[in-house]
Amino acid sequence: MDKDEVGRDVRQFHIGVAPGEVGTVALLPGDPFRVPLVAEFLTDVRDVAHNREHRTMTGTYRGKLITATSTGMGCPSTAIAVEELARVGVTSVIRVGSSAALQPGVRAGDLLVSEGSLRADGTTAAYVHHGYPAVPDLELALELRRAAERVAAGSDVAVRSGLNVSSDAFYAETPEVVAGYSRLGMLNIEMESSAMYVVARLRGLRAGMICACSSNLVDGSSVYEAGERLHAGWTAGIEAALEAAVALDL
Repeated sequence: MDKDEVGRDVRQFHIGVAPGEVGTVALLPGDPFRVPLVAEFLTDVRDVAHNREHRTMTGTYRGKLITATSTGMGCPSTAIAVEELARVGVTSVIRVGSSAALQPGVRAGDLLVSEGSLRADGTTAAYVHHGYPAVPDLELALELRRAAERVAAGSDVAVRSGLNVSSDAFYAETPEVVAGYSRLGMLNIEMESSAMYVVARLRGLRAGMICACSSNLVDGSSVYEAGERLHAGWTAGIEAALEAAVALDL
């Protein structure tokens, strides 16, 4: 069986979505419980599907049809989500997630725009040569940065852009590993973007990522317990992604 040839233009096996139920652009939070947070910005919202870790809702933002689909945690489920969204008509994907900082001075809730991912995952190795780059669409990355700066204007939220790490093993990020990535100049670390970027390139999609800082692994600070600044960062990142989608007519 050639998996690349089966299951096209039908209801998808994992995400449970069929053609006609999505827009051309999808925002991708990791957590299915954050899909309704995207939906708060939309009108005429429809709850499309919820299967396993993949929840999908669709609505309208400034006249544009927007889809939100959760990827779950990590590159394997992210690759599946992007593959299946592409099969039902999505042409652009924007990850809106959480990410831990790897440089001093990055605060909880700051907005982090990705310029490319260090592939510390196993999924993308199944797709491409180890030297293949995991990078966003250039125009989309630049527009995400501009939109984030507009959204954050007048607040104490900083907007930063740089290279990030995509890692498979959350609890294997020891102080030594963190220090090594920090010395390389990596801005932040998360678990999904490398698969999103690689699959998007292979399938002809545009991709970008904006994350809210959830903790700083160098400074040792975290908001996982309190969460107010992180929640504000999520909403600001979602708004910036929606504005970028409209500006570029994705």
